[in-house]
Amino acid sequence: MDKDLNIITLVCGYFRLNGHHVQFNVVDADTLRDAQKHPEKHRDLIVRVAGYSDYFNDLGRDLQDEIIRRTAHEGM
Repeated sequence: MDKDLNIITLVCGYFRLNGHHVQFNVVDADTLRDAQKHPEKHRDLIVRVAGYSDYFNDLGRDLQDEIIRRTAHEGM
């Protein structure tokens, strides 16, 4: 429950500071790394990318790595 409150507080604070856009990927970095190593096991994995959604395995390696970096934050 505390994590839910942290996310709510974060999003509300962002919009109070005139934020305009939030997007969430609900998948962990380990799953994304596994999809890079074993794309055949993750054909249906879709991620949110800067205003659109796409299959993770259809993205270039650089963009995949960027999504993993953004997803790998801990302690939220």
